[in-house]
Order: sequence, then structure tokens, then C-alpha cells
Amino acid sequence: MTVVSQPHSKERQVYLLRAEQARSEADVATLDNVRDRCLRAEAAWMQMAARAERSEHMRALEAAAKAERNLQSAD
Repeated sequence: MTVVSQPHSKERQVYLLRAEQARSEADVATLDNVRDRCLRAEAAWMQMAARAERSEHMRALEAAAKAERNLQSAD
């Protein structure tokens, strides 16, 4: 049983959109320092998205374990 919390999924999507935006800005940047800043921002947004995904996964595992415990205690 996998449970994914909707608000957290939206949070991860926002991070991915921001990363995509930063990448687009880097692609059109004419100054090296601006390009580098955008690429650093992209990397940071991607890390936040990965962290959010790991958190979602852990929440789902905890929810499944809790449901299993509740099922066993009901028997």
C-alpha cells in the first residue's frame, strides 16, 4: 500500500519547475557569472526536489507500517 500526500507532491513539483526555470535562464544567460548562478540555483532546486521525494517515500512507508500494525492489533 503506497500513500502519497498530495501537498508534498505539489511541493516537489514546484521545486522541479523552479529547477527547469533556472536551467532555462542559464541557457540564455550571456554573462558567465549569471549562468553559473543559474546553474547553482538549478542544482539547489533539484536537491530540494530529491529531498521532498525521499520524505514522501518515508511517509508512505511509515503510513503502510502503521496500517499494518493497526490491522494486526485488530485481529
